Parts: sequence; structure tokens; C-alpha cells
Amino acid sequence: MREYEKMVRGEIYNPSDDELTSMRKHARELTYEYNHSTEDEQGKRQKLLRELFGGCGKFIYCEPPIRFDYGKNTSVGENFFSNFNLVILDCAPVRIGKQCFIGPNVSIVTPVHPLLACDRNMRSAPNGGKFDYEYAKPITIGDNVWLASNVVVCGGVTIGSDSVIGAGSVVTHDIPSGVLAAGNPCRVIRPLSEQDKLQIPNE
Repeated sequence: MREYEKMVRGEIYNPSDDELTSMRKHARELTYEYNHSTEDEQGKRQKLLRELFGGCGKFIYCEPPIRFDYGKNTSVGENFFSNFNLVILDCAPVRIGKQCFIGPNVSIVTPVHPLLACDRNMRSAPNGGKFDYEYAKPITIGDNVWLASNVVVCGGVTIGSDSVIGAGSVVTHDIPSGVLAAGNPCRVIRPLSEQDKLQIPNE
């Protein structure tokens, strides 16, 4: 089995594998080009995002800079928006629904390192290089979710649709749909309701 297949299945894998190294290099080249593009190059940005993401809706916008491990393991729905400094380490699949808003400095991280140092420490490869063993857990974010600034979403988490994650939260467990949740670790504060509705002009 390829190391890539092990990785996306959540099994222990060797990230120094040649194929994985090449895939990460390609993602970094795309994000470098994206991050160094200008405001007047929206067409170029859209093309780069569509090459980077594994799947995406018709309208997506990411404020540079962005960083990905692979890009191809991440899919986002229609009307996706992310602010400055989005980091997605997509060693396992990352699925984000439609109408999702991502604040600045958000990290969505699927990799997991072993807890024991004897399992986690760097090893020597036959070619003289160094590598470590790791595994990854998928992340699923539903429709209409807002992740406020400086949120960290950890591997294995599902965030239900129509929920809001408050600034600075570290999401280590599943969050249900339709709630305001915040904290470290992130926890449900209260359900969202009609009382939270704003008076939107002309609606």
C-alpha cells in the first residue's frame, strides 16, 4: 500500500515518502504563487485555488497568505471565505461545507503525533535522511459555519452546520449544529436562536 493511502486512511505512515514529499512541494509552489499575487490578479488566484483544492464551489475567496500540506485533500463548498493566515494541514481529508466563513489566523490540523517519545522521535532512513511516523484524523465542518479568529480545529473533529466557534477556541471534540461554542477546550455555550437575528437592511 502506498504511503499516501495509509495517510488518508488514518494509519501510521512515513511522511518522508518520495510521493508525499513531491505532493507537498507542489502545494507549496501553488501557495507561494498565490501568496505573492496581487489584488488585481483575481483570475489567477481563482485558477490557483482550483488547482490547489481537491474540490470547491463556484465562488471562493481566500485572503493571502494561505498554507496547506497537500491541498488536494481539502474540499470547500460554495461561497467559502477565509481571512489572513489560513493554515490547513490536510494529511487526512478536510471537508468544509457551503457558506463557511473563516477568520484570521485559523488552523485546521489533521496530523497526530504519537504521545510516547519512543514512537514519535526522528528515525534514520536507509538513504541517510530523517523521518518520523505520524497519523492523521479527518475533519468535517458543516454548512454555514463561522470560525472566528485564532481558532484551532484538531483532527477527528466534526463541527455541525449553522454553528459559530468563538475567537481563540481550540476544538478538540465534536460540536453539534446550531450552537455558539468557545473556549479551550471548546465547549457549547448556548444554542443559537431567532433572538440572535439582526435587522438586515432591505430584508
